[in-house]
Amino acid sequence: MRAYVFKFISALLIMASCLGATAAEQQAASKDEAVAMVKKAVSYIRQNGKDKAFAEFSRPKGQFVDRELYIAALDLNGVMLAHGANPKLIGKTLLDIKDVNGKAFVREQIELAKTKGSGWVEFEWVNPVSEKMERRYTYLERIDDYFVLSGVYKK
Repeated sequence: MRAYVFKFISALLIMASCLGATAAEQQAASKDEAVAMVKKAVSYIRQNGKDKAFAEFSRPKGQFVDRELYIAALDLNGVMLAHGANPKLIGKTLLDIKDVNGKAFVREQIELAKTKGSGWVEFEWVNPVSEKMERRYTYLERIDDYFVLSGVYKK
C-alpha cells in the first residue's frame, strides 16, 4: 500500500511540474505575437490618428499591453512618444541610452527605421513582468517621422 501511495504522489508531483512548465511557456510571448502587436498598433494609428493612438499605447492596462508585450513609439531623434510599460519615459530623449553591455540600441532602432523601415533589434533590458535583466528582441515599423515597436524577452 505504501508503495502505491508513494507512486501516486510521485506521479502527481511530476504532473504538477509539467503543468507549471507549460503555464510558464504560455506566459512568454513569441516574436510572431510581437509583430502582430506592432501591426495592430500601426493599424490603430491609421484609423484613429497618432495622438489618440499614443494615449492608448501608454495605458499600462490598455489593449496594447499583453504580458511582456507592450507598444512604444519614438521619433527619429530618439524622443519617446508613447510607452505601455513605463509612461514616465514619455517626452524623454533616449538617443544615447545604452544597455548593460554598452549597446546604443535606440540609435540602432533609429538607423533601422530610417534605412529599412522595419526589422528587429536585440539588446539587454529589464522585463516588466519578471523585473529581471533579460535579452529583448524588438520589432519595429516606421510611420512618417516616428516608429512603433514591441518585443519579447528571452532568458
